[in-house]
Amino acid sequence: MGNVRIKLVKRTARMLVEKFGDSFTTDFEYNKAKVAELLHVPSKKLRNQIAGYVTRQIKRKKMIEAQLSLRQEITTTDEEEYIRQIEGM
Repeated sequence: MGNVRIKLVKRTARMLVEKFGDSFTTDFEYNKAKVAELLHVPSKKLRNQIAGYVTRQIKRKKMIEAQLSLRQEITTTDEEEYIRQIEGM
């Protein structure tokens, strides 16, 4: 089972990813420093939770983009093969 995160962590992380999505990476340490730079977080624990959730969101976003591009490549290849079969008939 996964970790349960409080609503504040999720809401803040989503807001950061929407506004500054390009400035985050899949590296937790870098994201931790970036969160500290962008926000005034009252505790290290909360900062780390936000940075961890941001890192997870960025990883998920990249994985979804990779799957979509792979799916588009397969679709294009299948269409080209179908056209060749029709032309060969």
